[in-house]
Amino acid sequence: MKKWGWIIQIIFLLLLVGAGVYLVTSIQNSISSQLSPVREMTDSLSTQISVVLHPTPTILPDPVTIVHEIRSLARLETIKFSLEKIITAETRQGVFKWLIGDRLILVAHGEVIAVIDLNKLDPEALQIRGGVLYVQLPDPEIFVVAVDNEQSYVYDRDTGLLTHGEVDLESQARLAAEQEIEESALKDGILELAAQNAESYLGGLFRELGYPEVIFD
Repeated sequence: MKKWGWIIQIIFLLLLVGAGVYLVTSIQNSISSQLSPVREMTDSLSTQISVVLHPTPTILPDPVTIVHEIRSLARLETIKFSLEKIITAETRQGVFKWLIGDRLILVAHGEVIAVIDLNKLDPEALQIRGGVLYVQLPDPEIFVVAVDNEQSYVYDRDTGLLTHGEVDLESQARLAAEQEIEESALKDGILELAAQNAESYLGGLFRELGYPEVIFD
């Protein structure tokens, strides 16, 4: 009888524990179900606040176009340089740079195009002496300096704890990159190469027109 008494007590305890687990689970499910609308409302409110604080910009081009000038061009593009520059832009880099500083590294890709403006080729610049055509070309000039926004990117940016970064710091870095790209192209002799390519191209053209010998002054 004692043995059966212990078995009955164990079964009773197991039933009691099972009932307790079931009761706790039911209460948790009930509370979760009741709080679900609150969570949904909180998530919705958080989303709305995010939209207000970080709105998606809307681009609205003005349909009106103002034409300032229309001009015929006769530029001979003779060479194009594609370059890459690394630009570091920074502000407030003193003792408190960790708090209010801003620093970025821009990898800038750009191109420089040099041309000969044939509008500046006067009739006096073409002379025939002794069956030889003498040509005095205008000086080559830089026509295009542009940063490729699709290939350029910010490699790294480090802002202080109390700042989200200067709004126009990247724009200033891109402007500086454009100037550096032009200076690099000039140092690499883009104008000299532009003149050589122009002489090679126009020399062949003049010979095709019937001038067997062409000399560029």
